[in-house]
Amino acid sequence: MNKNPYSPIKAQIKEVIDETPNIKTFVIELEEEMEFSTGQFVQLTVPGAGECPFTPSSKTGKTALMDITVMKAGAATAVLHEKKPSDIVYVRGPYGNGFPLDRLRDRELLIVGGGCGMAPLRSLLHEILSDRNRYPRVIMLYGCKTPRDMLYGDSFGEWGEEFEIHKAADKADSSWDGKQGVVTELFKDIKVDAAKCVAVVVGPPVMMKFASLELSKMGVSDDRIIVSLEKNMTCGFGKCRHCLVGPYYVCKDGPVFEYGQVKDLPDVWD
Repeated sequence: MNKNPYSPIKAQIKEVIDETPNIKTFVIELEEEMEFSTGQFVQLTVPGAGECPFTPSSKTGKTALMDITVMKAGAATAVLHEKKPSDIVYVRGPYGNGFPLDRLRDRELLIVGGGCGMAPLRSLLHEILSDRNRYPRVIMLYGCKTPRDMLYGDSFGEWGEEFEIHKAADKADSSWDGKQGVVTELFKDIKVDAAKCVAVVVGPPVMMKFASLELSKMGVSDDRIIVSLEKNMTCGFGKCRHCLVGPYYVCKDGPVFEYGQVKDLPDVWD
């Protein structure tokens, strides 16, 4: 963590990448290096508009460069979407826990992603590619609303050379080379050794709920289904209680959890 985790670090936007009609990736350069693990989140301040939590979508490690992928979904993100290269933002963190890489290595790894859930998964995929020999089989199931909403579409060719990828779009067209339907439809197309499989599921809460149920039907135990929760993480320290879910503060105890820890808690999948 930054030596003063309450104090944000000034950062300059270096590049803005249009990913989909309502999602952009901001490449930012911090005035000080920050070290983060894949799956952790940061709080990004948009001057005059507010502060929001985001999970970096870039390579991990100690670095001054960071990619943050943002869906336009509220007042602060609307202002952020108007920002240009050379504009200033502020970042504090990192906070929370990351994906348990020691439990993912040397296993069959099944990754299920949808929506902006691909942002932390992009960071995880960078991590896997940097240590490829430790991941003997990687399967990725990806879902989006339409082909236009496919996040990081330019990267799927590279990923497809390394991993087994299945795609689904709720509403497909002639340009789509995947399946039509929701992402859970893709479970019919794969076979895994449930005793050896570990799954990482990130996306909209309702998607994570039903994907995790499908994994349970396949025989994957609750402790080997890893989810990353989306909640209103405001302070990052477990003090403001905005992200309290059952006994857990998502900002401090998460955002990464075992499915079994949270599956029956109220409001988790809302």
